Amino acid sequence: MSALPLVEWTESGQPQSAFWRSESGAPVPARIQIADDTLSADAAYRLVCEGTQLLWRGDFHNARQLVQALARRIDKKPRKPAATPLDAFNRHRQAQSQRARILGSVLLPFDADHTVMLRRAPDVRPACLEAFGPAPGPYLASLRELQGIIGAHEWRKKGVPIPALNARIHPHYGVFSPVRGEYIDLVARAPLPADHARAFDIGTGTGVLAAVLAQRGVIEVIATDQDPRALACARENLARLRLDKHVTLLQADMFPEGEAPLIVCNPPWLPARPSAPVEYAIYDPDSRMLREYLKRLPQHLSANGEGWLILSDLAEHLGLRQPGELLSLIEDAGLSVVDRLDARPTHGRASDPSDPLHSARAAEITSLWRLSRA
Repeated sequence: MSALPLVEWTESGQPQSAFWRSESGAPVPARIQIADDTLSADAAYRLVCEGTQLLWRGDFHNARQLVQALARRIDKKPRKPAATPLDAFNRHRQAQSQRARILGSVLLPFDADHTVMLRRAPDVRPACLEAFGPAPGPYLASLRELQGIIGAHEWRKKGVPIPALNARIHPHYGVFSPVRGEYIDLVARAPLPADHARAFDIGTGTGVLAAVLAQRGVIEVIATDQDPRALACARENLARLRLDKHVTLLQADMFPEGEAPLIVCNPPWLPARPSAPVEYAIYDPDSRMLREYLKRLPQHLSANGEGWLILSDLAEHLGLRQPGELLSLIEDAGLSVVDRLDARPTHGRASDPSDPLHSARAAEITSLWRLSRA
């Protein structure tokens, strides 16, 4: 377990301290004010907008209501019209960051066993232990983060239905959930190369694509990921699906050693900076993973093998990647396009005109590029 920093504050005239936990990487609070049920939402909003964090000592359910009230005040602020899709994206990301900062300013006290030390607090110990493991001692964390932990705990229990597997995938906390099924369906229907005895799955996450490949008859899948949480998640999912005998999990940055006749990668789709660990599956500065995958793919492909690249063109519609840039990267890597399979997104935001990125989302296409050595 990595060491947690300490946070210090004064309460009832006495110096206090606890560990500080923030999965989103929020800095240790510099100003903490004790708050309880007597604090109005308007006063709380003014304080958090000024950078003060509120350590809650009142009723747990009233803390939840306070966060909801803060969200309503944020949402009342009018949005300025954006001049371009890129401007809309930058404004959206800035608004998301400000929203996360404000809503993350209501802090809760946790005991060393993950008990929330407030009236009417639910038993969150199983969810926190699942996400973090043992705590080194009492700590503070935001209510907003706790809500994410509880939500992840519920998703892990019930799972995400994957029609291509006729089963469910159970995402762990901090591992991106495969809620967008179109990219999975592309992998499920793309024609396998003649030799498909072995495959590499680069950046496996929950293990969903490795599972699809194994279920389709790939005898040996080597699935890699850098994140220990992702590997633990994939291991559990593959065992539940009884596909673990066909999949070897490996902690590695990108490729394992050797070659394979089929190599699959679904890199982050947007070349931008992530603001939380789970966003590493969506945002990747300068498309590092995409570039590395294409650059190193030829040396790992067997003769007559195929590399599958699953990628949305949302970045092009937002102005984050130039039209034709992807094809140039493919050609520069010494690869050629065998075929391309496309799918339209089916998630709710693609058809929601109130979404600030609606015009780009409505035009989005997810593609599976079948690549070979030129």
